[in-house]
Amino acid sequence: MLLAKNGCLDLPNGETDYIRFGSGAKTLVMIPGVGDGLKTVKGMALPFALLYRSLAKDFTVYVISRRRKLVPSMTTRDMAEDLSDAMEALSLCSASVVGVSQGGMISQWLALDHPEKVEKLVLTVTLSRPNPVEKDVIARWIRMADQEDYKGIMLDTAERSYSEKRLKKARLEYKLLGSVGKPKSFDRFRIQAASCANHDAYDLLDRITCPTLVIGGDKDRIVTGEASVEIAGKIPDCKLFMYKELGHGLYEEAPGFLQRVSDFCR
Repeated sequence: MLLAKNGCLDLPNGETDYIRFGSGAKTLVMIPGVGDGLKTVKGMALPFALLYRSLAKDFTVYVISRRRKLVPSMTTRDMAEDLSDAMEALSLCSASVVGVSQGGMISQWLALDHPEKVEKLVLTVTLSRPNPVEKDVIARWIRMADQEDYKGIMLDTAERSYSEKRLKKARLEYKLLGSVGKPKSFDRFRIQAASCANHDAYDLLDRITCPTLVIGGDKDRIVTGEASVEIAGKIPDCKLFMYKELGHGLYEEAPGFLQRVSDFCR
């Protein structure tokens, strides 16, 4: 059963949106990427439940946003503390944690600073320290945010994320919907983007002791595929799977991605 639910946590550091779906005995926490800075998961329970319905039987799934009002200069480590507080508020003592892109950066810190909360860790299309490609992309997105160019951010993200086959559809969608969903303020996005450019947990990764799976794409034009290989080489006994000819949006495109995550977390 999907059992989709929208919720908001009133935490000491601010309100935090989350969604829940599924009825499985195991708990899975998903942490979205930097797009969360443009729109939280508020009201998205049913769409997420339908998109990830293959997880609903084996897992009770939580997708947790960053707090609604972020503080300038917040780091991915600060956001991991917020995530830890959110899990406590939801009475989640521990869970399998799946982090995508910036969500993977935050998940690294959660596993390092609160290892008791992470049973298994899946790091998808993410990095552990800045690299020139990522820094250039983030700088470009921040400039667009300064100009409130929402359509530009969406199109640039798509161009860097998807295969040409997927892009043909995505370009049309974003051109048509370029003004739909535009945030009133780009402050959250700028703060989250800046935290990605400054994320650096590389030297501590060998302290992560939970079972870990790293998933990357060798055509990733945002964080690079090499970043996934680098993470896997640093975390003890880490498993690595690289998708050929796919990039940053592989979690939407790759056949069998959800099954791979499900098999590992089960």
